[in-house]
Amino acid sequence: MPVAASAIYFLNLRGDVLINRTYRDDVGGNMVDAFRTHIMQTKELGNCPVRQIGGCSFVYMRISNVYIVIVVSSNANVACGFKFVVEAVALFKSYFGGAFDEDAIRNNFVLIYELLDEIMDFGYPQNLSPEILKLYITQEGVRSPFSSKPKDKPVPNATLQVTGAVGWRREGLSYKKNEVFLDIVESVNLLMSSKGNVLRCDVTGKVLMKCFLSGMPDLKLGLNDKLGLEKESEMKSRPAKSGKTIELDDVTFHQCVNLTRFNSEKTVSFVPPDGEFELMKYRITEGVNLPFRVLPTIKELGRTRMEVNVKVKSVFGAKMFALGVVVKIPVPKQTAKTNFQVTTGRAKYNPSIDCLVWKIRKFPGQTESTLSAEIELISTMGEKKSWTRPPIQMEFQVPMFTASGLRVRFLKVWEKSGYNTVEWVRYITKAGSYEIRC
Repeated sequence: MPVAASAIYFLNLRGDVLINRTYRDDVGGNMVDAFRTHIMQTKELGNCPVRQIGGCSFVYMRISNVYIVIVVSSNANVACGFKFVVEAVALFKSYFGGAFDEDAIRNNFVLIYELLDEIMDFGYPQNLSPEILKLYITQEGVRSPFSSKPKDKPVPNATLQVTGAVGWRREGLSYKKNEVFLDIVESVNLLMSSKGNVLRCDVTGKVLMKCFLSGMPDLKLGLNDKLGLEKESEMKSRPAKSGKTIELDDVTFHQCVNLTRFNSEKTVSFVPPDGEFELMKYRITEGVNLPFRVLPTIKELGRTRMEVNVKVKSVFGAKMFALGVVVKIPVPKQTAKTNFQVTTGRAKYNPSIDCLVWKIRKFPGQTESTLSAEIELISTMGEKKSWTRPPIQMEFQVPMFTASGLRVRFLKVWEKSGYNTVEWVRYITKAGSYEIRC
């Protein structure tokens, strides 16, 4: 649920109230005294930014020489509260010329009260965009004499933006060449046993976009996710096409995405910000296509010798390739000498991290490479401790491959002027925590 703030206080370092605003009547006016007595005077401000006193929660943050305290009486979203404070401070700075401190608050009481009424309604955060608020709160703040920040230019067409349609994009943009770049970037997290069994595996991904489009375009993105394909077949009254569908978990969208249309049509529709932004994030836990399989064999021959054999096989398509492949094979701390044989790339012993580091600049698909190493250990007089065998770690980047199997089915751009656009789509899979037990 949202933050649902009952009141917000601005205090100086002595605990004096500079300004406050009460949004609900479920807390008393003396709650700030409880904060001052139980937290500020006991010098526990740095321990935890969230405290509970007398049935109320205090969410507070120090900015310069000012404490901003939000009082809530219910089980509120603390992360939302901190985000509200950060964005509110950025809004105040845009009015005060970049400064936010005790003097700036004292010089701008009237403006701050007006802004507090606009950015929070009955304890729920509202629009905190400086570009939009400056369209109808035109009063200028008293700027610090040390601030050299130029005044922000007003955004045209106030009526369109105040309605909340496209607060993240200004009108009047024009490009000679209209282009859209879309990247699907995924990170594979894996824990595999020494026999090749997957113990834990998931993929975290994000859709990054860079738009250079004129006017106010409306974009529609279709993916091969399960919900989207099922909804499309339902709307067209025909069975869904055969093929792999992806079930996305924990999806979060940029604020530009039309959530109402997504809930009804299961397509991602949006008016994009200008330039680069993150459209969505997601996670996948089932049906992951691993780009590599690693089969290690480590033999301890007595007290002073070891043999290491590691086979790495690429599972992705033969026409693809991986870049910057690094395999880190742990060895005991008492390693004295190493001898290598690799079928591809280069290997060396790095004593600072106690690992054999095997680097392959380009790894083609459907191939395998092998590392064989003989390791000599320093003989110790004391009792030998058993080696814990940390997991092997991998780093890689595979262009035009997604471990989840996610694909872009279509990317449509519509603008009333009807100009032509060029769309570029790219897929990249990287290693997150890619570990194989020895």
